[in-house]
Amino acid sequence: MSRIATRFTKLKQEGRAGLVTFTMAGDPDYATSLAIMRGLPKAGVDLIEIGVMFSDPMADGPAIQAGGLRAHKAGATVRRTLDMIAEFRRSGDNETPVVLMGYYNPIYIFGAEKFCAEAKKAGVDGLIVVDLPPEEDHELRPYAISNGLDIIRLATPTTDEARLPAVLDGASGFIYYVAVMGITGTKSAAIEQVQSSLARIRKSTDLPIAVGFGIKTPDQAAEIARVADAAVVGSALVEIIGSKGDTVRSAHRFVEVLANAVHSARKKAKAEA
Repeated sequence: MSRIATRFTKLKQEGRAGLVTFTMAGDPDYATSLAIMRGLPKAGVDLIEIGVMFSDPMADGPAIQAGGLRAHKAGATVRRTLDMIAEFRRSGDNETPVVLMGYYNPIYIFGAEKFCAEAKKAGVDGLIVVDLPPEEDHELRPYAISNGLDIIRLATPTTDEARLPAVLDGASGFIYYVAVMGITGTKSAAIEQVQSSLARIRKSTDLPIAVGFGIKTPDQAAEIARVADAAVVGSALVEIIGSKGDTVRSAHRFVEVLANAVHSARKKAKAEA
């Protein structure tokens, strides 16, 4: 099995949801970004999402846009992003799944075939390409499949029964459910709506479902962890990385609190029932 499938199988066996964190590669600089990434598994992260810097991030809110600008100023590129993941793997972690999240333009410029081959070589496990719809991913999907990279699709509150089959076609690894309409980090979702949407999606797929966008606090993450297979936190962590002080230590402390909330959420819910 892939690292992603192995990790979700383990989570299911342990009866808990996973914590997924998003950081922008090279934010605020290469060394700090790598140090944060290296410490995430120990802090309790189950899957790591790494953002690929792009100049026109249409789905990103203010926090992640600011992280992208910091990374750009520090010299972040697709090549440097892949180098960072390869260095992370060389540090000894061959178990934690790593997913690249970004937009198709940098991949297109790099070359889709070359990108997938280099991503696999670096230790990437899956791709989330926000602006590449299923109808257009023939430029990328064959190369991802041939290199064993999961294509992780986005479902949203507006993904209805007519659209869902197209979203699921060719999807692997997990489904990323975008809990709110709009950009990242600006609104929070109603848990009842999330629960209803996940139940509907699960009727059509056995893939795990991670929920992201709008999850900023440990309590919100725990609430999502009670109904989803994983909770994704991005903007809140990126805001910490953009603050002054010891950002590496602050980021890991925040993740530890998130992980404790997510990992204990279902046990607490059963105890309260």
